[in-house]
Amino acid sequence: MPFIDRRSLIHGGRLQIERMTRRDFITAVGGAVAAWPLAARAQRGATPVIGFLDPRSSSASFSSQMAGFHRGLKDAGFVEHENVAIEYAWGGDHFEQLPALADELVRRPVHVLVASGGSRVAVVAKGATASTPIVFAVAQDPVKLGLVDSLSRPGGNATGVNYFNVELYAKRLELLRKLLPQASRVAVLVNPTDRATMDATLREVAAAALSLGLTIKVFNASSGEEIDAAFADFVRERPDALYVGGDTFLHSRRDQIAALAVRQSLPAAYPQREWAEAGGLTSYGTDFPNVYRLIGTYTGLVLKGEKPADLPVIQPSNFEFVINLKTARAMTLTIPPTLLALADEVIE
Repeated sequence: MPFIDRRSLIHGGRLQIERMTRRDFITAVGGAVAAWPLAARAQRGATPVIGFLDPRSSSASFSSQMAGFHRGLKDAGFVEHENVAIEYAWGGDHFEQLPALADELVRRPVHVLVASGGSRVAVVAKGATASTPIVFAVAQDPVKLGLVDSLSRPGGNATGVNYFNVELYAKRLELLRKLLPQASRVAVLVNPTDRATMDATLREVAAAALSLGLTIKVFNASSGEEIDAAFADFVRERPDALYVGGDTFLHSRRDQIAALAVRQSLPAAYPQREWAEAGGLTSYGTDFPNVYRLIGTYTGLVLKGEKPADLPVIQPSNFEFVINLKTARAMTLTIPPTLLALADEVIE
């Protein structure tokens, strides 16, 4: 079930969130605030509150990204439990719960709303408020999503990071083709409950597969049991390779998916580094800890008084290709030297 983890300032067992003027707020987050005792800041109503909206069940499945978020906050002068409070609203892998969670965070109110976990979350956050500042991380073009007027001048109450996940889908399949030049049939695993991510994945992968001479077959999974069922289908179907979509739910199940792929000796391409670290054969994607660091920094800047309308949308260009040689050996698979030369990191 979705829930809100209340980590705001507590007095006498009751949640205290006080309104303040813009002038008081800007003063409160000045350089001197970090030196005030927590109790004194609470009495002055000076502790800003961040609302953190995410579709997952907890931060456990993306701890490195959350560490990046806190680094970014710290770079901007804010440390949780010291001079900023964070209320975490987790969707429990139920996207349909996100609008209610976003509305609750806005009603509290929070000083800035962080939309974590993809484009759909950002759209939900934008629909919940036209005034509370929003910092997002999205895979698609935020202008086309209706989040901002332009990348350089967002113009509204939202800004953040566009991490180009959609644009990387074709490249990921191309690298898989280089690994397996004789492959012809590729299974594509997606989560149908995240329709926006699934549609983008299938559209881009289908176009790339056509140009590479590959045939794809789509398999759906939105629970642990359905992941097991999909891999049981792979035994019967015997695809040459597996392509896993970049979905937050599937990411939270990366240990299960990577282990099943190794067990079946099924070469696979995954969205980002954490998959290769979990035992996946290859990954190509955005440096997400860095994306979350940027989100944290922007959140801190908004708390200091910067307007989202004036903060350009960031488009990072750090993409990582990782190969897990230990997994390759377990599959008795030889990685071509030309592909090893392209890797940013090789896990031995």
